[in-house]
Amino acid sequence: MSAPSPALPPVRTAVIGLGWAARSVWLPRLLRSPAFTVTAAVDPDERGRAAVADSQGADATGLSVLTSLADLDPAEVDLAVVAVPNHLHCAVACELLTKGIPVFLEKPVCLTSEEAERLAAAERAGGAILLAGSAARHRADVTGLYRATERLGEVRHVELAWVRARGVPDRGGWFTQRSLAGGGALVDLGWHLLDIAVPLLGTAAFRHAIGTVSADFITQASSRAAWRDDDNDAEGDGDATGGGGTDVEDTARGFLVTDDGRSVVLHASWASHEAVDTTRVTVEGSAGSATLRCTFGFSPNRLGKSVLTRTADGTTRELAVPTERVGAEYDRQLALLPGLLHDPAARGRAIAEARRTIGAIERVYSSARTVQEVRESAPV
Repeated sequence: MSAPSPALPPVRTAVIGLGWAARSVWLPRLLRSPAFTVTAAVDPDERGRAAVADSQGADATGLSVLTSLADLDPAEVDLAVVAVPNHLHCAVACELLTKGIPVFLEKPVCLTSEEAERLAAAERAGGAILLAGSAARHRADVTGLYRATERLGEVRHVELAWVRARGVPDRGGWFTQRSLAGGGALVDLGWHLLDIAVPLLGTAAFRHAIGTVSADFITQASSRAAWRDDDNDAEGDGDATGGGGTDVEDTARGFLVTDDGRSVVLHASWASHEAVDTTRVTVEGSAGSATLRCTFGFSPNRLGKSVLTRTADGTTRELAVPTERVGAEYDRQLALLPGLLHDPAARGRAIAEARRTIGAIERVYSSARTVQEVRESAPV
């Protein structure tokens, strides 16, 4: 992956939502990159605005801290990085797109298939492009896995797992309320997992799915993701309106089949009986298999290194994986954004991929609800 052309002027960028993701992931990277000029930060929550002003200091010179999207001048913004709570993703992105402001939207891009269609309509109406967060695809070890699959023949089966030891985000805040988050670990971690499967499965849609969800750990104080240093209602991103109970899953498991006959096993857990947060991806092909073991995300409770292996003809070989610092994938994706803003082929791509991803998530949830309803209606 190459950096954008130096001939491109800095991208005038507004950050929408000033919670954990914006303050810890996006703003620091945008401010230190010569490819971007952060011109505005928007959040209705005074605490988020104050935190940005306090933390950025001199780096934020020339940055307007605003309370509303209405205060944002489309003529002064080339890109809006949207990192608001999940239930606001669609509404905020649609408002920006219809004003003609290109949007880089954090995952999940949408919470329902209907929201995906609303985003598609807004992209068409405003003539501005929607780009989606897909940082995990830009990890060096995931790139190595993609290269390894080129020697596996036809991809037949993919196993995707991200299992945290103790990683429930913002317990009791918006992240664990279905009406605000759209779901639990499946929406949060599962979106990342299904996203990295896109280059492996191509445009194949998921036609069949069975799944289960559970919540054995979510109310346990020891299962909280303390490393995020959340302020309860600003966990993800901007004004949370959280502070309620928990009604989402901490674990989701699914088995999916694409319309061209390939299968996918999915396992996403915020907390578990394990000691270390582990991500595991296995690709089985007609000529061999490959497995990557690593740790996605920012948790310090991680594997010491990424391990990638390829198995064929009864022999397993470890493949070289470059060492990189935690979070390098976010820098890598940001470096591509200026070029994508000027690439006509990128238009509509994020929506097409989001349709498949949310379709798979909806099918897993639907199956899990059916199982729960059958269990509850069974005679005692």
